[in-house]
Amino acid sequence: MVELRHLRYFLVVAEELHFGRAAKRLHLAQPGLSQQIQALERELGVELLDRSHRRVQLTAAGQVFFEEGRRALAQLERAADRAKRAGRGEVGRLVLSAAESATYAVLPRILREYGRRYPEVDLVVHEMASPAQVEALRRGDVDLAFVRTPIETKGLEAVALRDESMAVVVPEGHPLARRSTISPSDLRSERLVMHPSPASGWTELMLAVCRNAGFEPRISQVATETTVAVSFVAADLGVTLVPESLSEAARRPGVVTRPLTAPAPITRLLVIFRRDELPQTARAFLDVVRELAL
Repeated sequence: MVELRHLRYFLVVAEELHFGRAAKRLHLAQPGLSQQIQALERELGVELLDRSHRRVQLTAAGQVFFEEGRRALAQLERAADRAKRAGRGEVGRLVLSAAESATYAVLPRILREYGRRYPEVDLVVHEMASPAQVEALRRGDVDLAFVRTPIETKGLEAVALRDESMAVVVPEGHPLARRSTISPSDLRSERLVMHPSPASGWTELMLAVCRNAGFEPRISQVATETTVAVSFVAADLGVTLVPESLSEAARRPGVVTRPLTAPAPITRLLVIFRRDELPQTARAFLDVVRELAL
């Protein structure tokens, strides 16, 4: 088996075609370098250098070994470099999932910065409801998940990103639109547009707002996404609730948003993960999250 150091020594000699200059580049004594090349030739069973003339020359076998060895060494160096970069999370693959509300409020700025710092990471982002994210995380389908409480995270690590109050989205001409704030009890007689579908921690929180205020909501529509729910509100099919951070995103012609006053519950945005199975790309992503979102 050819030793890597012998290959490196030979490539320098082949480039210089002079043992003295090659030895100087390698910081070796010339006799020692000559012995190393001879050992390489014995290992291969061929002469690589013609020493019969005043100037060292490559033999036919030496020329082939030089060309192939140079390519092999370059490939090895690239492999070593990528391995080191992978160890720092600079290359590889990262699979994220996020609740819809996180894709509006927190994630865009984090993704931009992460993409700027780690352009060679293959990044995949899935939008899904929080309960589905937890299942995907436990299966190993995703590396990090952005979820909203209430959600069961037993056995998982969690980093809290922000606590948020809620806002009410009402039709523009609705009597509640004239108020600066809306209380949970004000929703007693309103039709409620639930979202997202399938049910998520957010839908549970919407139901809790009504039930804690002492009434069961009248659900008029069930929307797959927040944007669809807001469109239903604009069509005067009911009112809906969104995280406070989505108040701006929820604004569109035909609707207004108003803060929901206490005792409305607080929702918390978390990033969750399996600590023992966290790839280095995910660790680097968490560093960006902590820097920008905490």
